[in-house]
Amino acid sequence: MPQWGAGPDAGYEALAARFRPIFARIAEGAVAREVSRTLPVEEIGWLRQARFGALRVPVAEGGFGATLPQLFGLLTELAAADSNLVQALRAHFGFTEDILAAAPQRRALWLPRIAAGEIAGSAWTETGPATQDRFSTRITGNGGDLRLTGRKFYTTGSLYADWIDVGASDETGAGLSAVVSRHAPGVEVHDDWDGMGQRLTASGTTVFTDVPVTDVVSDETRFSYGAAFYQLVHFATLAGIGRAAATETARQVAARTRNFSHANAALVRHDPQVLAVVGRVTGAAYAAGAIVLKVAEALQAVFEAGGDADALEAAGVRAEIEVASAQGVVIDLILDATSAVFDALGASSTLRANGLDRFWRNARTLANHNPRIYKDRIVGDYAVNGTRPPFQWRIGQA
Repeated sequence: MPQWGAGPDAGYEALAARFRPIFARIAEGAVAREVSRTLPVEEIGWLRQARFGALRVPVAEGGFGATLPQLFGLLTELAAADSNLVQALRAHFGFTEDILAAAPQRRALWLPRIAAGEIAGSAWTETGPATQDRFSTRITGNGGDLRLTGRKFYTTGSLYADWIDVGASDETGAGLSAVVSRHAPGVEVHDDWDGMGQRLTASGTTVFTDVPVTDVVSDETRFSYGAAFYQLVHFATLAGIGRAAATETARQVAARTRNFSHANAALVRHDPQVLAVVGRVTGAAYAAGAIVLKVAEALQAVFEAGGDADALEAAGVRAEIEVASAQGVVIDLILDATSAVFDALGASSTLRANGLDRFWRNARTLANHNPRIYKDRIVGDYAVNGTRPPFQWRIGQA
């Protein structure tokens, strides 16, 4: 829509046209799924069939060859349809990015599968002491008979996936990234996520019992801009939530036939104060989306830096600082916007069947991932002292 501005480049519209009909179908059932807590298994299937997960795979290797700004533009559009689906696919796109940076043998193993539409989930976080420096999830055995055993939480998207990327330790305590089949014997994915928001992301527990390992690498080899990438997925999701909130608020304002006795007009859609609220919400969503695309440009620069160590370092610092600078702004914009929608509507807007509460609940839940207070400190420390931002987090424990 015009109020969201142009895409990141001239080729974006042709790429987006492939997926917008699917996004529209997904949006049609978003409120009903939210109210009934129906997992979007079928909707993920539509995206799998359309090979949405192959966006970043090069054209020569069977994918769509999307740039990072194009990817994040499309994730924002999908989030406007249903924010749960973007978070459910966050691990997949991170895994794909990791494979793009991998050695040729690993690329040859995984890119054809991703290009065919297969999806990866994630299982890295463990409950337990935050000071623990090793995963309790372990890989045992040797050669071609490696086995994985452990228990993970926040295994977002794994319920919908074909593969699960798992953080583990070997018998010496070294950190590893292992990939197992979602459907292998010994894999149990539980839909026990009980958060107030993002309820349909399948972000609960997965248990692995003596599961055969398909692929394993050191977790030190993961792509250098992973922290910034995963955070920007959340920003795109927040921007999409803002767009959906603005669109739904405008629709409901246009349809209302009653107004308050002390209002400025007989019809709500003519009330200048109400229109100002709708404009504020729309503006917040526009600004959040523009920030997402700008930060995606910084990530693209890291991707293009290749093997030049100095260029990679400089681009990486820029990307991390841009992500950290953007985080608080995007969160404030969308939390304010998703609360303000109720100012434009009557008390009936709070009925559960309307589903308007999902916008704030989902935004608030996403905002609690990697708290913004730490990002403000990182930006301030860089601005004052030139302190290099952290490129990766240890994400094993919660």
